[in-house]
Amino acid sequence: MKELFFTLAEHAFAALRDGEVLLLNFVGEVTDFVRFNHGQVRQPMTVRQAQLRIALIEGRRRNEVMLTLTGTLTQDRQAVAAALLSLRDELPQLPEDPYLLYSTAATRSERVDAGGLPGATEAIEHVVDAARGDDLVGLLASGPVLRGFASSLGARHWHAVDAFLLDWSLYHSGDKAVKSAWSGSTWERRELERRVEDARGRLAHLGRPARTIEPGEYRTYLAPAALDELLWMLNWGGVSEKAQRTKQSCIQKLVDGQADFAPLLQVAEDTAGGLAPAFDEAGFTKPAQVGLVRDGKHLGSMVSPRTGSEYGIESNGADEDEGMTAMSVAPGALPEAQALAALDAGLYVGNLHYLNFSDRANGRVTGMTRFATFWVEDGRIAAPVNVMRWDDTLYRMLGDNLEALTDRPHWILDTRTYGHRSVQTSRVPGALLRKMAFTL
Repeated sequence: MKELFFTLAEHAFAALRDGEVLLLNFVGEVTDFVRFNHGQVRQPMTVRQAQLRIALIEGRRRNEVMLTLTGTLTQDRQAVAAALLSLRDELPQLPEDPYLLYSTAATRSERVDAGGLPGATEAIEHVVDAARGDDLVGLLASGPVLRGFASSLGARHWHAVDAFLLDWSLYHSGDKAVKSAWSGSTWERRELERRVEDARGRLAHLGRPARTIEPGEYRTYLAPAALDELLWMLNWGGVSEKAQRTKQSCIQKLVDGQADFAPLLQVAEDTAGGLAPAFDEAGFTKPAQVGLVRDGKHLGSMVSPRTGSEYGIESNGADEDEGMTAMSVAPGALPEAQALAALDAGLYVGNLHYLNFSDRANGRVTGMTRFATFWVEDGRIAAPVNVMRWDDTLYRMLGDNLEALTDRPHWILDTRTYGHRSVQTSRVPGALLRKMAFTL
């Protein structure tokens, strides 16, 4: 697909008129998708797709279109040529954009990370064998993820990384299940078996009578997946420079120095350690890392080219939504194997669901527990807990009540596959909270 993309780019650039600038963004993948149900294959398929976003610019006017490519050079050349003519005809009718900004530098980069991915047949065999005797339901997505950028000003970037995601649950009965996920670039059968066995151990506890916990504040351990779900709320305008400038950030009190998180909390955008490309859709290259929270205090933000142009500051490769694509939370000192012992008595929360802001200005978030949430006594799981609603502020959960972070961050790949596979990743440890507010 690389050759196809850059060949199409050269032909398109040759057709430009004086004063025109063309930006091309390529999105592609070759993915083995396998759906599992009852520990058996329900639906296998392989998806090979490629899309090309074409943006034509003249002066301060911009017009763009997205094409689905066939993979056949002759057909795709004709489609690109026709799209370019259409964009050119429409462009004079569009208003000027005072904050239009794109890279004019002839930068070049290439990242090709070939991992150890399984073939579809091999992966199916491993999953079915590991799940034998249990009702495993889930989805495997595995294969190379491709991104590219080229501009008529000389920029050329290519990004090809291998990755897999196995998102599954072991089902018990009723609404009781243990949810798990495993992602990476190298498939290892023993690691799969270890993770399924770990989930199987938690599944056994779901057979005990469930407890209903009264509303109140409880000592709580958030597993890495749960903390990950909580921290992604920061992408709803939290770490956005635009949101912070307009006082709409959900962590505005942190930005303004009116509140702090716990000193042990460090949050960064870690492009070098993630799956997303080190260039944006406007052709700007991204730094290896952008610090956002250091020692519990506000350090930086995600700045898109548009926001940079509007406020006269340097952008750092953020997309238009100014969210993180490779969130990294520094680990703490608590050994993960000792998390339950450190919790002693309280709630073990494996996942959080249906998150939303109940008071955005004050960083208050609400949501539900779901799947395997347990009551812990004397550092051991005592019983499963019925679904609960929680409502608490980021400043309490990540601030005064954040007692410890575990020593091993988990690499988590976003499960979204709408349109194409997501490249959003995170590295997140577990979190031990002195207390967390449960309301229902």
